Amino acid sequence: MRIVFAGTPEFASTALRAILEAAPRSGFEVPLVLTQPDRRAGRGMKLAVSPVKELALEHGVPVATPHTFSRKRDPAAADAALDVLRSARPDVLVVAAYGLILPQAVLDLPAGIGATGSGRVTAINIHASLLPRWRGAAPAARAIEAGDAATGITIMQMDAGLDTGPMLSSEALPIAAEDTTATLTARLAELGARLIVAALDAGQRGALRATAQPTDGVTYAHKLAKGEALLDWRERADLLARRVRAFDPFPVAAARLGDLNVRLWRAAALPDSSASSSAATGAAPGTIIASDRHGLRIACGEGELLATELQRAGGKRLNASDFFAGVRIPVGARLALPSAA
Repeated sequence: MRIVFAGTPEFASTALRAILEAAPRSGFEVPLVLTQPDRRAGRGMKLAVSPVKELALEHGVPVATPHTFSRKRDPAAADAALDVLRSARPDVLVVAAYGLILPQAVLDLPAGIGATGSGRVTAINIHASLLPRWRGAAPAARAIEAGDAATGITIMQMDAGLDTGPMLSSEALPIAAEDTTATLTARLAELGARLIVAALDAGQRGALRATAQPTDGVTYAHKLAKGEALLDWRERADLLARRVRAFDPFPVAAARLGDLNVRLWRAAALPDSSASSSAATGAAPGTIIASDRHGLRIACGEGELLATELQRAGGKRLNASDFFAGVRIPVGARLALPSAA
């Protein structure tokens, strides 16, 4: 089976590694890897390759980095990218967090593998949710933000819609109380890697079974934006605590007091028995209740948030005790709200 793999971040490289490791016993061949072009990153803005490209080069797999497959955007570049894909003669295209929209011409190009209930499957996506919940760009983060008890991986047949294709397999994964998007994504990557190898093995045997997604329960995981980072203290403390976890590693939850910008890496909503009841004391949302070695304690629209791992602009992530050894945030001061940004 000739597999062209398309992906970019660590989540995708975990799946590619599993496919490459399974190749000798399963008869897989990876003639081509597609990934996003190299980007400048870090303080020095050095050109960095994607984790998928790095892994492919380590294994001697040819890599292509087209910037588009859209003929509307750039006909010449799209045609050239399609020619590269065609020359690889794929049986199936496996996609995981690639980052480029793939038009129908790309999805139709592979020869396909058999699946009951769907004919030939030409393109397969590893999606980090239990579809149809959390279609879209940021399923792990939005699941944490929403307070979901579990998420999972769906291996799905790709079509022209946004994560709307038939499901080939799925498996649930509990969301732990301390999970961040970073930790949850790492566990989902391992699950996705296992499921995609199993799906490809099943495809070789003609044992794949496609099932249409339910029409009920559809939600969309919109892409995370930098503008979401500044927390709105008028919200409930438990929701803000989930956002702190959901926004790790991007865009990272933030608080602002005048010229001081603080990133919040770890926080928890205080239980009613621990909170001083901001509502009872008349503390407005965003008011600092305490700032000491125990953490930054903030009044919210409902309840209080205690941030215990913080970072000032240009500094390191620190626990509260170390952070407040060098930073003073006065009790009674009020943090900015997004509407005041």
